Amino acid sequence: MDVGLTGRVVVITGASKGIGLACAAAFAREGAKVVGVSRGIVHLHAAQHELQGEGLHIDVAAADLSDSVEAQMVAEYIENEFGPIDALVNCAGAAKRTPVADLHADAMHAAMQAKYFTYMHIIDPVIRRMAARGRGSIVNVIGQGGRQASPLHIGGGAANAALMLATVGYASAYAAKGVRVNAINPGITRTGRVQEGLGAASRATGRPADELLAEQLAEIPMGRMAEPEEIAHVAVFLASPLASYVTGAVIPMDGGKTSVI
Repeated sequence: MDVGLTGRVVVITGASKGIGLACAAAFAREGAKVVGVSRGIVHLHAAQHELQGEGLHIDVAAADLSDSVEAQMVAEYIENEFGPIDALVNCAGAAKRTPVADLHADAMHAAMQAKYFTYMHIIDPVIRRMAARGRGSIVNVIGQGGRQASPLHIGGGAANAALMLATVGYASAYAAKGVRVNAINPGITRTGRVQEGLGAASRATGRPADELLAEQLAEIPMGRMAEPEEIAHVAVFLASPLASYVTGAVIPMDGGKTSVI
């Protein structure tokens, strides 16, 4: 199926690994002109090389999106070098899981800086350009941690909750200007973040990581974690013209774990 992304400029943040890398591959397969953004150019080149092995091409640009000036500069560079940005998929940034005893003000600040502001800093220059042109789509890959409170993820969960509100707010503010803004909330997904989270939980509880993982999987009605490619497929749909009447949506992808309306 042609989803209408051929030749479109799609920016993927956090493109060097995990869900971001899966999104870069998925959009490249659809014929988009993908520009991957991440802090480390070495990791970006490694991702670029990996995708070349699959017959896929992406361009890359290094930027620390926790810095608003760098975010502004990379947005300007991409538009000057590759053309107007048609879609932005945000996957960059992850807040560390912190036991509540260690959750001091600096840890909360770091969590918001790592996740919330990395998204907001790049959204700002991109959405204004999209609005001026009267078209564009933004997909924020956030996380179910913003809907389910966890003592180990208060900082990151707060950042996720704030991003959900910002997503819906931007969707309402920019709908009349032709810009759609949606979110995906993955649950546990097969990335390096899984082991990091299990390690933090293991240290906090004194229980083995494999035991904790089995317990988490048992709580998922589908009985397994998500694959990064599954998240990427939904991102492609939301960014594409096929979802032309979808905006302000926050889509859970947790295998049915969170039974809420």
